[in-house]
Amino acid sequence: MILPVATGRQTWAALGAEFRRLPGRTAAAVLTVVAAGAGGLVAPWVLGHMVDDIVAGTDPGRILGAAAVVACAAVLGGALTALGSVLVARLGETILARLRERVIDRALHIPSATVEKAGTGDLVARAGDDVAVVTNAITATGPDFVSAITTVTLTAGGLFALDWRLGLAGLAAGPVYVFALRWYLPRSAPFYAREREVTAERTQAMVDALRGVETVHAYRLEDAHLRHITGRSQAAVDVVLRVLRQFLRFGGWINRAEFVGLGAVLVVGFLLVRDGQATVGATTAAALYFHRLFNPIGMLVLEFDTIQQAGASLARLVGVARLTPSPSPAPGGPVPADTGIEVTGLHYRYDDGPPVLRDVTLRIAPGERVALVGASGAGKTTLAGVAGGVLAPVEGTVRLGGVDLAALGEAAVRRRICLISQEVHVFAGTLLDDVRLARADATEEAVVAALELVGALDWVRALPDGLHTHVGEGGHQLTAAQAQHLALARLVLMDPEVAILDEATAEAGSAGARELERAAAAATAGRTTLVVAHRLTQAARADRIVLLEHGTVAEVGRHEDLVRAGGRYSRLWHGWTGGHHDVPAAAGGTG
Repeated sequence: MILPVATGRQTWAALGAEFRRLPGRTAAAVLTVVAAGAGGLVAPWVLGHMVDDIVAGTDPGRILGAAAVVACAAVLGGALTALGSVLVARLGETILARLRERVIDRALHIPSATVEKAGTGDLVARAGDDVAVVTNAITATGPDFVSAITTVTLTAGGLFALDWRLGLAGLAAGPVYVFALRWYLPRSAPFYAREREVTAERTQAMVDALRGVETVHAYRLEDAHLRHITGRSQAAVDVVLRVLRQFLRFGGWINRAEFVGLGAVLVVGFLLVRDGQATVGATTAAALYFHRLFNPIGMLVLEFDTIQQAGASLARLVGVARLTPSPSPAPGGPVPADTGIEVTGLHYRYDDGPPVLRDVTLRIAPGERVALVGASGAGKTTLAGVAGGVLAPVEGTVRLGGVDLAALGEAAVRRRICLISQEVHVFAGTLLDDVRLARADATEEAVVAALELVGALDWVRALPDGLHTHVGEGGHQLTAAQAQHLALARLVLMDPEVAILDEATAEAGSAGARELERAAAAATAGRTTLVVAHRLTQAARADRIVLLEHGTVAEVGRHEDLVRAGGRYSRLWHGWTGGHHDVPAAAGGTG
């Protein structure tokens, strides 16, 4: 697993820090829950005295008074219990909200290379499924769980307050409880952690299938992806069933503990009453106290699954929240001398897989436009990702203006280098806000100018509400070509020094390819540009062409020179054009 999971100590430390940030709410919740638990001790105590009064033939008025006290205690206890549940839930929700904000903040600032390596499934599962599990525990189970723990603690104290010998009798159940817990906890906790991991794997499988649904349909891979998702789901079910079997055995031991404890209290109480060392009322109250433990202990047992799951999910959330943000270079650090990109001795592999790039050296002069071409799997997208600072090289260096990208820091790299892939996300909101993602303070006039430069203004004005049309999820659905237009307009608005286009016109289809190529040329004019060419017409217009084969640079040169050389690129070009050698007219500035 790439993203960390916090240890138990780290999780408790994070929770403790959050509680200390809210001392007033924490104190109010604790005091109210304790008061509610103490109120529950009144009825058994008074009932014990009522039994003794009845045995002694006391005035009925006193007995009625005791009954009134029991009724008032019940009403007050119920009110305090309700208030305590509200305060605990509100406190828990506030802490979870702050933790969730930290998780999202860390997730958004995780280095791009880590996100690429971890995959989105784990992040989505943590920010979605794990938060839902903890939320359910806080709102539905948390208040009852806290109340149950308080009730058990106070009731055990009340039992000893009646008679220390009856209290010791109740402790006879302790060894059985301890044995059950020591048997169950070490066996169940790893399964709950594994369940969350399998859930993340299932989420990743679903994300992969849904994100590439068109490819899945095109190659008729529906059954294969469904089998993979089913396998991940079955793995999660298998883990749950294993925990459930252990949980049922645990519940059996809890029932035995209740039997042992209540039996011991009754036997010791009988002996004490027989010897005149305790009253029938005291023994009755002790039995009621111990019996009062059944519900809270039963609740703790029945909801222990939920608490265990919440604990595992919370550890995953805290693991992300504890991530250290990417360090920012100190002020006055190195400043690139120009906008040239230099890749030297680059090697890259994904995890422990085979090398994808091997000893790649490439120099792109300031303002130069270089096209990457090659067969599928040659390493073009990987080279673009490394050059753009999205992927960290295994070996070798990537420099911008003579400065290593690692020394610049990710934030500075993002400001200076913009990478656009063929997968463009359209965010929910107005089209104006969608373009403004590149520069939040941009005026509407600047957005219009960017759209006009990339040739998108005509279709934008034709939308129902023009720039203010809601797009994305639940709004007007844009075509793939229109989404790419938005991405190119963002690039213009962002105004980076370096642009990297990773098949950014591939989704347009033949009809819209020429239009998007013109838009890309206009958006990158004057910038240092690296283009992963989906169509060789893009490569033909570049200043230089780099042909990759099996992760190495096979050919480098101008289009005309490579065609005349009769090598691999020449054969690709002849196959693309069907023997016609004419280079299409430039669609715009090439930089």
